[in-house]
Amino acid sequence: MAAKKTTDTPKKRTVSKPKQEAYKPKPVKAKFNAGTWITVLIFIGLVAAAVYINRQKETAAAEATPVSGPSYLFSASVEGNPTSIEVAPAEGEAVKLLRNAENIWALELPREAEADQGLAEAAATQLSALEILSEVDSDPAIFGLDTPSHVISLEFANGKKHTLEVGDSTPTNSGYYVRLDKDKMMIVDLSGIDSLVQLAATPPYLPTPTLEVTVTPTP
Repeated sequence: MAAKKTTDTPKKRTVSKPKQEAYKPKPVKAKFNAGTWITVLIFIGLVAAAVYINRQKETAAAEATPVSGPSYLFSASVEGNPTSIEVAPAEGEAVKLLRNAENIWALELPREAEADQGLAEAAATQLSALEILSEVDSDPAIFGLDTPSHVISLEFANGKKHTLEVGDSTPTNSGYYVRLDKDKMMIVDLSGIDSLVQLAATPPYLPTPTLEVTVTPTP
């Protein structure tokens, strides 16, 4: 018998293509060098220090001992009139006023000159009007008294000398923290201290008279 012919066609092989995964961008890591971290840490430290000092000031202000009745830093009836006033700012030139035997004020610093008597006497009067609002007892650095903004040196008719260091203003901006003779710390009214420290900014020189020149027209 004859062999049967095979009519079956060969099967095609299907090659499966590999699946392409969706492209995922690699996360980019932020690079911080050592200098950046140091700057950040210093900033955080400064903020923390400022917050701490403000809280200490508020606590000290809350614990301050109020003065019963009006009390003044200097008494003209006890110490007499001031004969010398020197205001030395932390930055800038000191201003010094002296009262001579004729009861006339003159400038000794920053240069010797005649003083405006009205302005000088107003500063002297302001000293006897410095009212003590309350007394404080804490670390002087909290109140800015370790590096005072101004140091006011005073001498009175009875021969007594005093130094008054001016620190920061209070959290409520009602007065200044001051220290008398490197010892007693207190809060003194704002306007009085402002008037005194203003002497360093604008010394009370006597105004120079203005000469009027008359020009005669030529005929």
